[in-house]
Order: sequence, then C-alpha cells, then structure tokens
Amino acid sequence: MKKHNFSAGPCILPQEVFEKASQSILDFNNDGLSILEISHRSKAFVDVMENARALALELLGLEGKGYKALFLQGGASTQFLMVALNLLEKRAAYLNTGTWSDKAIKEAKIYDDILEVGSSKEANYNYIPKGYSIPEDHDYFHCTSNNTIFGTQIKEFPNSPIPMVCDMSSDIFSRELDFSKFSLIYAGAQKNMGPAGTTLVVVKEDILGKVSRKIPSMMDYSVHISKGSMYNTPPVFAVYVSMLTLQWLKSLGGIAAIEKENKKKAQLIYSEIDLNPLFKGFAAEGDRSIMNATFTLENENLKDTFETMVKDANINGINGHRSVGGYRASMYNAMPLESVGVLVDVMSELERKA
Repeated sequence: MKKHNFSAGPCILPQEVFEKASQSILDFNNDGLSILEISHRSKAFVDVMENARALALELLGLEGKGYKALFLQGGASTQFLMVALNLLEKRAAYLNTGTWSDKAIKEAKIYDDILEVGSSKEANYNYIPKGYSIPEDHDYFHCTSNNTIFGTQIKEFPNSPIPMVCDMSSDIFSRELDFSKFSLIYAGAQKNMGPAGTTLVVVKEDILGKVSRKIPSMMDYSVHISKGSMYNTPPVFAVYVSMLTLQWLKSLGGIAAIEKENKKKAQLIYSEIDLNPLFKGFAAEGDRSIMNATFTLENENLKDTFETMVKDANINGINGHRSVGGYRASMYNAMPLESVGVLVDVMSELERKA
C-alpha cells in the first residue's frame, strides 16, 4: 500500500510521473533504450532539456522577458556560492530566515562582508522579519521564500531597488507570484519538481557579466546559458522527471490551480493544530508555510501513543527537524488532500483518547 508521504524531501511526486518515469527506465520513447543509457547529446534528450527549460519559464510567466532557465547540478547548496561568484562585486544584502539562508550567507562571506538586513535567528527562526530596508548601493538582495525546517514562508516580497535573488527550493511552482520581481531564482528539484540531482536556476541575463573576477567555467551562469544547460553531462533522469512533473502541473491548470489545492491542505491541518489542545504550532501564525506545517505535542507522555497511531495509519515522514523537534507535515504539490485528512483524523482521534 502506498504510504501517505509527508517527507520534507526527497518527497512525494505525482503517481502518473512515477509511472511514466518507470516505463522510461525500461524503454524510452519506444526506442529500445533506457532513459538511463541514452546519450545526453541525442536529439531525444536535447528535446527533453529544451522542453523542461521552456516549461519552467512558461509556468512562471517569464517567457519573452529576458530570462533563461537552467538545469544544473550540485543542489541549491552550490547556488549559495554560485550566486556570489556571479553577482557579488562589492557587497550584498541578505535576509536571514532559517538554516539555508544562514548557510547562503556563510558562503557569500567568502568573497566579502555581507549585510544582514533582518534576521529571526534569535527566535529560532519562527517568524519572518518585517520592516527591513534594502540598500540601493549593494549588488543584490537575497532571500529564502520558504523555510522547510521551521515552517515559515514569506507572504509579501519587497520591491527591491537592487536585483532580488531568491532560494525557492521548497515552494517553487506552489503559489502565484509576480516572478518578474526576481532577477534570479534557484530551487533544488527534490521538493516540488523531481528527484534529487538537479537544480533549476532561472536568471535574467542582464544581471550577468558585471563582476571583475574570473569565474570558473562550471560556476559561470553565462557559460551554462551559452551551452543550453549542456556544458557538461547533465543529470539526464532528474531533468526528465522534472519535465514530466512540469507537464503534469501544466495539465492541472498551472500554478494558479495548484495553489488552490495547497491552500486547502494548509487550512485543514492548521485548523486542527489550532483547535486541538494537544498540539501547538511552531511558526508565527502570519508567517506559516503552506508547504511545511511544523507543530509540537504539548504532552510528551502521549508521544509513543501518537507515533504508533501515525504508523498504523500508514503515515510516513512527519518527524520534525532536530532544530525544532516535534513534527513536520510537508505538503508539496503532489500531496493529495486525502492524505492530509488522514493525518488530521489521527490528531483528532488522539484528542478523543487523551
């Protein structure tokens, strides 16, 4: 039986994507070859790469607006360094809202001092800082849209006077935004897009080529753009599954359609967290993520009972990160409302038993 998979990542993907990807491992395009063994230079895979890149721009509403989409390797963690290499000339501004933004700051500091315009570190990142100012004389402003570990999400993005860079690894394609406000977006695939192994980068070309340093070829966005994201052997299978997931999302009606479903799931679980006296939400109410609901059990004596009930309900992956403790329900795009309902039923049943 398929489990209700609330894992934070690698995570749930659509069933039809699993089925198509599984078939492609045996025989891709009825060519008698597996997707795992075809040449990355073959027309069949070049078509996959071009389709995946085009779909990303289409779904984000960035077609014809000077952006390029890339599928790279090294995860979002490599982008912490790559952003700084390509964009940081004098000084950059960062908003510190969690573990991953803190790590991004650490990597950027290799090249220069970094201004933290706001931070919620003192409160273990349970809220999103507000009222900060972005200086006009800095090279770029970096933020993290959704904080997987802590369950917080930026609801309103600033009108940045300088190029805005955003790590959207855990909520890319989940909600409608004016994506043209961002000069560079990056996201590891393993939340809403595909398996671990590739990272989507969407960059506005006119922000590149302005640093004085020499950039190693593998770390240079312009090099990857010039080679159509094929400068080196790409992660073929990860890109292919990402393409399938983007096709699935488009068939549903795109980001607008999936956002409605994501809001239903978030409302269902947060209502239970707020109404059930046995549980308490971790993130500040106004900053709660629609992707990752973090919560704790108020009575630790019920921990074993609750976790046994969760296991019996065929629920997987709700243990919270060690930085927060408690529990975390990750409800990415492919998570059905039904699965969230199963978890909520378990939480309600625990209250009746207590």
